[in-house]
Amino acid sequence: MQQQIKSYTGKHIRNISSPIIIGLLAQNIINVTDTAFLGRVGEVELGASAMGGIFYICLFTVFFGFSTGAQIIIGRRNGEKNYAATGPVMVQGLFFLMLLATVLFGLSYFYAGNIMRVIISSDVIREATVTFLKWRIIGFFFDAFNVMFRAFYVGITKTKILTLNAVVMALTNVGLDYVLIFGKFGFPEMGLEGAAIASVMAEFASALFFVIYTFFTVNRKKYGFTGLMSIDLKLLRQVLEISIYTMFQYFISMGTYFLFFVAVERQGQYTLAIANIVRSIYIVMFIPLNALSATSNTLVSNIIGEGKVGEVMPLIRRISRISFLIMSVCVILLCVFPKAVLSVYTDNISLISESVPSIYVISVALIIGSIASVFFNSVSGTGNTRSALILEIGVLILYTVYVYLTGMYFKLPVHICIGAEIVYFTGLFIGSAVYLRFANWQKKRI
Repeated sequence: MQQQIKSYTGKHIRNISSPIIIGLLAQNIINVTDTAFLGRVGEVELGASAMGGIFYICLFTVFFGFSTGAQIIIGRRNGEKNYAATGPVMVQGLFFLMLLATVLFGLSYFYAGNIMRVIISSDVIREATVTFLKWRIIGFFFDAFNVMFRAFYVGITKTKILTLNAVVMALTNVGLDYVLIFGKFGFPEMGLEGAAIASVMAEFASALFFVIYTFFTVNRKKYGFTGLMSIDLKLLRQVLEISIYTMFQYFISMGTYFLFFVAVERQGQYTLAIANIVRSIYIVMFIPLNALSATSNTLVSNIIGEGKVGEVMPLIRRISRISFLIMSVCVILLCVFPKAVLSVYTDNISLISESVPSIYVISVALIIGSIASVFFNSVSGTGNTRSALILEIGVLILYTVYVYLTGMYFKLPVHICIGAEIVYFTGLFIGSAVYLRFANWQKKRI
């Protein structure tokens, strides 16, 4: 019993989540540096990177949703000490995602322009968005590798590799952003296209690092990586039985978030620029929450695999306390120095001043989300991804109604529209708490 408690102390949670935080920080440096550099190029470029970036992420979340389902299974097998069954899940997932990447690349290449004509009212922003996506969608192929390697290492709770990968990804992106956007060291000044190319190259560097590191350092026999050169339809179907719900869940969630930017874009380039800057800050602030949510997801799956179902709720509460404390400190700093943070993204005084109210709104959302995200990802960690999808859809209906009324119907200021995030996390927390308290999730087998 002492060992059971010791295995999942706050220290153990921090040891797993800290490298994930650093890894997510590097991934989001792509967004931050693109926004910061393009904010000094022009409002059109900033708006186009927002619309193109959100469109890309909407499709990327399908990859991430699949990898989350795979991570749940890997975590369960790791908890069962069936280590040889973890590697095959990752490899079969990679086969599937490479096929999916090919399909999404083709559809985006031929039809993204038509989609943008429907949802973007500004001709200038629409043309710039299509130019951005022409390069950005190449990243699908490298992200297929990245999300599956991340799922493997998080699932087996060996997350320190994510720190090293983060450094490689961050250095590549920041360096190439500076060189290609502004045309340094003899390279042409590519602006928006340079930002897209830099993002893709950073993802390529990340994928290459994962492959090399795994080949030379991981015990491939222990984790079942030997002799895996063909598709195992039975195993892939098993992964999809869990992942299909998280794929839909993440896609619907991000698709609804994209709707927010569609609503804001109709209020003009200036309003869209504010929304993009605030979005970038919001995503960075959300990094600790994402990391601790991923930790709760995999540890809940591991604990159930070990047969310690009684430890699940104490673990969730423990992670929630850590998440709340971290986010409280971050939010206080953000609210005390909002203009200093905003100045990282733009030197436009008017843009900075008008973005401050939105900063206060996302701060409230982040405090609620610090607990809601942990609870919600714990629902998925139990293996009940179908229930998580249903819960997410219910909350997103409320989110969509709020965005439509505030952004499209009444055309209220952007900080009022961003209040949708408060609605979202409040609903998510209530639904997740009720599910974990009353639903029969303890005997779910995967």
